[in-house]
Amino acid sequence: MKKEVINEISPEDQLLRFYGGLVGAIFPFIIFVVGVVYIALSGAPDERGFWPVLLLALGVSLLLAKDKKLYSEKVIKGMSDPIVMIMITAWILASTIGVLMSITGFVEALTWSASQLNLGGTSYIITAFIICCVVSLSTGSSFATILICSPILYPSGGLIGSHLPTLAGAIIGGATFGDFFAPISDTTIASTLSQNAEIGPTVKSRLKYIIPAGLVALVCYIISAQSFGNPSIIKGNELIGDPQGLPMLLIPVLIIFLFLKGKHLLHGLMFGLMFGILLGLVLGLLPIDKIITLDLEHMVAQSFIIDGINRAVGISFFTILLMGLVSTLKASGLINKLVEFAEKRSKTQKDGEGWIAAAITGAVLLTTHSVVAILMVAEFSNKTGEKMGISPKRRSNILSLVACVFPFLLPYFIPVILMANTTQSGADFEIPTVSALEVGLHNFVSWALLVASLLAILFGYGRKEDNKIKEVID
Repeated sequence: MKKEVINEISPEDQLLRFYGGLVGAIFPFIIFVVGVVYIALSGAPDERGFWPVLLLALGVSLLLAKDKKLYSEKVIKGMSDPIVMIMITAWILASTIGVLMSITGFVEALTWSASQLNLGGTSYIITAFIICCVVSLSTGSSFATILICSPILYPSGGLIGSHLPTLAGAIIGGATFGDFFAPISDTTIASTLSQNAEIGPTVKSRLKYIIPAGLVALVCYIISAQSFGNPSIIKGNELIGDPQGLPMLLIPVLIIFLFLKGKHLLHGLMFGLMFGILLGLVLGLLPIDKIITLDLEHMVAQSFIIDGINRAVGISFFTILLMGLVSTLKASGLINKLVEFAEKRSKTQKDGEGWIAAAITGAVLLTTHSVVAILMVAEFSNKTGEKMGISPKRRSNILSLVACVFPFLLPYFIPVILMANTTQSGADFEIPTVSALEVGLHNFVSWALLVASLLAILFGYGRKEDNKIKEVID
């Protein structure tokens, strides 16, 4: 008698099946997107407003799953993905550094520098854009840049007659600049690590995309500001600022230096934070009670570090829940089918890059979250890229290019909503707010990156340089 050998399929290799097939797997995402769009257009203040929608989508997905136990295992595995933990660590440390930069007067120092130039409406918008680029490069966070800069720069610009939609677009444009280019940006970290690329060389390779995009955006801001600004009220207003915080620029300089030297993400951010605390104390910009204060009467502790971590809570839990939902779509076999579909229709690197760009575009629109979208298509991008000979650096750049377009243009994405909400800071000065639609229309950096994306994919811009050296992470 022949002995029958039965190979058991491990839970990791098992496909997750849904009632209704792939339609059943995608349906919870439809619920999520509809809910997010509704809440966003209703004025959701931050990512916390999306938590209930995500839980509802996960609940519906569970009901549609045929194997509830396997479903639960897949969701937990997706939530605990190592890259998710890396991203949460990055958000916590970058947010804390952002708070440190804020309380030590960094933005006020940049604003003071601008005020010394006696700027008018158009020149103020240009300066605001440059300030936000510096802040976003320093913090690596578009959210932090908007939250730190907008309450200071928006009212001041309104008082001197700047065109408000253009000013709002310049602020979020500067935030977009750093989101694409900063070594500590969550988009940079997710796109590079998920494609096994090195952060330092990849950031260097992005100069050919971001410099032209930044210059085009700058010209557009000038044209828009001069065309619609109100120069008649530019007199008799003084901008507030203080130059003491300028030395804090050394913090992002150190972090960028460490990353360019190939240091680990945690190494760079932790050293930057510790150096920043020491620098702030030495310069007298950081009071001891900002580091830790114990309120024994109310049994609470207060610290800028706690504030920084609290800022990262909303996006962190949003990402954890969303990655759980995304993992169910991956487990349904959709990614493998996409790889097979793209492989049959890809004959050249250009074809492969087109499919990667299409995948990340669909994922961004489906998840409304740039980092989760990158992680969602990471496997597809890796497999397709390897088969077509597309280097990790090139794949990373394509992912980041697309991920920095739609979330900063469409009115139901968090960065655009956040920017529109922060224009309420001008209410005390009777300065009108700017709608989310206007914010997106005037974010000329993202529009320029959209053009750069099309040039890269359709005409091969940067392909030779990006594919020149293959990076491998041990």
